[in-house]
Amino acid sequence: MHRIRIISKFVGLWFGLIVLAAGGLALAMPEAFAGMTVAIPLLLSVIMLGMGMTLRPVDFVIVAKRPWALLVGVAAQYVVMPLLGLGIAVALDLSPMLTAGLILVGAAPGGTASNVMVFLSKGDTALSVAMTTVSTLLAPILTPLIVAVLAGQFLPVDPGALFISILKIVLVPALLGLVLRMLLPSLIERFLDVLPLVSVAAITAVVMAVVAASSSTLMSIGIVLVVAVILHNGLGLTVGYLIGRVFGLPVASRRAISIEVGMQNSGLAAALAVAHFNPVAALPAALFSVWHNVSGSLLAGYWSRKALPAESAPEPTPESATVGTGS
Repeated sequence: MHRIRIISKFVGLWFGLIVLAAGGLALAMPEAFAGMTVAIPLLLSVIMLGMGMTLRPVDFVIVAKRPWALLVGVAAQYVVMPLLGLGIAVALDLSPMLTAGLILVGAAPGGTASNVMVFLSKGDTALSVAMTTVSTLLAPILTPLIVAVLAGQFLPVDPGALFISILKIVLVPALLGLVLRMLLPSLIERFLDVLPLVSVAAITAVVMAVVAASSSTLMSIGIVLVVAVILHNGLGLTVGYLIGRVFGLPVASRRAISIEVGMQNSGLAAALAVAHFNPVAALPAALFSVWHNVSGSLLAGYWSRKALPAESAPEPTPESATVGTGS
């Protein structure tokens, strides 16, 4: 198990480069990986099952202890990122499919990789874990509604079908993982060190499938889409921090909200795009999956070197924040 921990730490550290290399391979050999799109929902379900296994009842304590910070954070996540996605897509004159894809990324819940980044940045990790969990639980309702309202003006959207998909590939696996952790804690804990490897492998496969299936589109509009994704992520990180500041939250909480708002469950966005639109709509999610891990790591490294004010010291870190690397 010690060797697995070392490998998991290495994979987590270089996750962005691993996914970037995999995407490049898929772009060079699209015919070899395009057929993998059918497996995207299953791959994401595996990731969400792993996320559920890392959760414990103690992770929900913050809901009762500090509901205001959690409410501000989750509201910012579901308001800021979808509107930024729409605004950037319109400003850059993206196609309807790419616009829907960028909105889907914004309307997705937080990704589990954000918990690790908040931990490394000396942020409020308990708040981060709670935001990821609550935003995931709310996703079956909020994500379809947001996508229907914002993307529905560009192309047809079936919110009912999106609702069913999110239940199947996100909520049910995550809740199953949580139940398994509660019923079989000793058994599940033996596998926690393997979860980062599983998550990285699954997200890498998702990115390869999306890039391969949409390689011609990516080659023709690549630079514009990269700019859109970088703006979306960067503005999300910035606005998230500023919102925490406006509401008078301590610095550790601002860091958590910043990273939670800026880092999305892009794997879910990719799965929904492929299932309900087409692989072109999944391209923003695929690129976001690479970039937000790079930017998150850079921001966490910067903040880790900046001391927190005494009143901003975060609470003890939940175990689930240090396990698993997700989308």
